[in-house]
Amino acid sequence: MRLRRICILFVLLLALVQTAGASAYSWPFKPFNQQHPVRGFFGDPRTVYENGILSGAFEGPGFFSFHQGVDISAPDGTPIYPSEDGVAHYVGAATLNVVTDHDVVFQYFHIVTVVGEGQQVIARKTILGYVQPPFGHVHITELDGTKAVNPLQPGHLTPYRDFTKPVIRDIVVRNQTGDVQTPLGLCGRIELDAEAFDMPPVAVPGKFKGLPVAPALVQWTVTKLGGAAVVPWRTAVDFRQTLPSNAQFWNTYAKGTYQNAPRFGREQYTSMPGRFLFQLAGSYDTTAISNGVYVISVLVGDGHGHKAVDTQRFSVLNARSGICPGSLAAPPGAESPPDEPPAAAPPAVAPPAP
Repeated sequence: MRLRRICILFVLLLALVQTAGASAYSWPFKPFNQQHPVRGFFGDPRTVYENGILSGAFEGPGFFSFHQGVDISAPDGTPIYPSEDGVAHYVGAATLNVVTDHDVVFQYFHIVTVVGEGQQVIARKTILGYVQPPFGHVHITELDGTKAVNPLQPGHLTPYRDFTKPVIRDIVVRNQTGDVQTPLGLCGRIELDAEAFDMPPVAVPGKFKGLPVAPALVQWTVTKLGGAAVVPWRTAVDFRQTLPSNAQFWNTYAKGTYQNAPRFGREQYTSMPGRFLFQLAGSYDTTAISNGVYVISVLVGDGHGHKAVDTQRFSVLNARSGICPGSLAAPPGAESPPDEPPAAAPPAVAPPAP
């Protein structure tokens, strides 16, 4: 009986391995079995601000979305092949869908197409088209039904290895006007953000050389200094497998975010790195915790085992009235703050004479 159970378990594990292997696919141009530079990651911010930097860009309208695929660097004119067998369908100018027999759709953007509508195409053999100048890359989106999935997750675009570790640049506290607050004496409702980035594991050539990409995972927690957690670990961002809807863009990224080579009004800031600010909490109520010193910890990861953690101390000082200058407005239906006085202040000490 024991031997039979072991055999059944082995067969199930083998089936899982084979299923995972069946979803793996190759790079869309030669050499197919070699990792190529990826200059745009799944979940990167895509921002087009209608107003210029000097005209209140961050307060004005624009077009904001998550990058729903990967941008793979390739010289203009590079032949592009399907990563899997399927049927080609035109979507628009320089865009092609390849529908596989297992209902996964691959979209190829920025190519001059040469295949016919409805043509059967073979992975690594049929040329779909050529990288369209002046883009210098091919964009691939992988769709499972209507859901975009991350091509860089294990078992998809192969071979792919990540050698880099994400970086947390800053942990930011803001008030209702968006102004950055000092971490001393925080009162009322605040916004908590983290600025973080990752780097492509293979160096990207050209104008995107050295530019960052978004990490795939952002989590955070708050603990009393030397004590227990008052906010358990929460996930703010998880691009490891799929994406939120574009309607959630400003609940995921925070004000001040912009993409690599950003556009503000009529100006394109070529070769300038993006800024990726992630919203941890849009309206965190400090009156929910007692006055004192706390530690916020932020973890960022890439989905391939590389993680970074940073911490910052902050103090809470809520007045008895609960009225805090610059505090964020309470969401509809929120309870009134508790009637808690601040801790007793030490006697004032005059500054030393100059």
